[in-house]
Amino acid sequence: MTAERVNPPELSPPTGFSHAVVVTGTRLVFLAGQTALDAGGEVTGDTLPAQFERALTNLLAALRAAGGAPADLARVTVYATDVAAYRTHAAELGRIWRELAGRDYPAMAVVEVVRLWDERALVELDGFAVLP
Repeated sequence: MTAERVNPPELSPPTGFSHAVVVTGTRLVFLAGQTALDAGGEVTGDTLPAQFERALTNLLAALRAAGGAPADLARVTVYATDVAAYRTHAAELGRIWRELAGRDYPAMAVVEVVRLWDERALVELDGFAVLP
């Protein structure tokens, strides 16, 4: 798979995401929304950063089980119950992302939602990847 991150100079410089990702590959992997659920189905973590770390870990586990790696992510959507809190913790969330997924950022969006399926969940991530 090849992935070209496209960040046109006429757009605001991206921080923690890419404006576009052009991918070439043969397999698409669609990743279901992942929250901070542990293996027993319980939401873990009481803070947004703690839940974000677990949700991203879960998303990457699903991706790896499908034969992919973080660099294969083409698109990720973050659903947050409080975008203001997400912005407040942006630096820490970025650090968590870099530690777990590296700096090959996919195209991303953060969307505020009223609530998630799991009532204790503060954040959910889904996306898709393109594999060779």
